[in-house]
Amino acid sequence: MVLKRSNHASNQMPEVNLVPMMDVVMTILTFFIIVSMTLTKQQNALNVTLPSANAPANPSASKGPDPMIVAIDAQGKLAVKDVVVSETDLSQQVQTFLASSPQAAVLLKADRKVSYEQLAKVLGTLQKVGGERVSLAIEGN
Repeated sequence: MVLKRSNHASNQMPEVNLVPMMDVVMTILTFFIIVSMTLTKQQNALNVTLPSANAPANPSASKGPDPMIVAIDAQGKLAVKDVVVSETDLSQQVQTFLASSPQAAVLLKADRKVSYEQLAKVLGTLQKVGGERVSLAIEGN
């Protein structure tokens, strides 16, 4: 009995089918995504009730000293007690105010047309001189 070798079969390259491997990888990936979502605890987030602009003022919060009121108009001019000041004058006045009454706060009244960049710049200036207690004034409806 003579066995015939087929030349046709030995010349072919073996093929690797990647579809089953991709199915396994996607299944494992889906498993890890679902497990990581279930292990993430959303209960650790703080439950914070944000105040609205229509909320009544808290009478106990206003027992401290009067705040220093800094205003920014639509053109970006700064004013303290209705007197236009420069940024360096503002820094000096805030430092003097906070040195005389360290528990006081600074109230920033900004025109709604003031750019966010200008507002951030003034807040940065107030923070540099020690005004950590800065409140932004809003107008209620």
